[in-house]
Amino acid sequence: QVQLVESGGGLVQAGGSLRLSCTASGRTFSSYAMGWFRQAPGKEREFVATISGSGGTTYYGGSVKGRSTISRDKFKNAAYLQMNSLKPEDTAVYYCAARYTAVAITTAHYDLWGQGTQVTVSS
Repeated sequence: QVQLVESGGGLVQAGGSLRLSCTASGRTFSSYAMGWFRQAPGKEREFVATISGSGGTTYYGGSVKGRSTISRDKFKNAAYLQMNSLKPEDTAVYYCAARYTAVAITTAHYDLWGQGTQVTVSS
């Protein structure tokens, strides 16, 4: 099955941008919907974005809608989260997740998770 590894996190000033990457291993990557979630210390894991296996369907959480774009590249077996106009409240560990096969917005529907990548937005 698919295994996931996130990268691209780091420290950025408020108003800046980051592009997170999720590299997937597995020969059935296109059969999995992908999701991005984030979790700040002491808070629940929050839905950020999801994309269907074909890339034709996307949904975004209200906290990032209009500032983020989820995408995927079947030839690289990768999913991405482009984040713009970052705010200090975006600071969190960002996780990539996968599920077979339909998009979902809750953590309980995802069985495959990456290790997370830290995003810190300074004032």
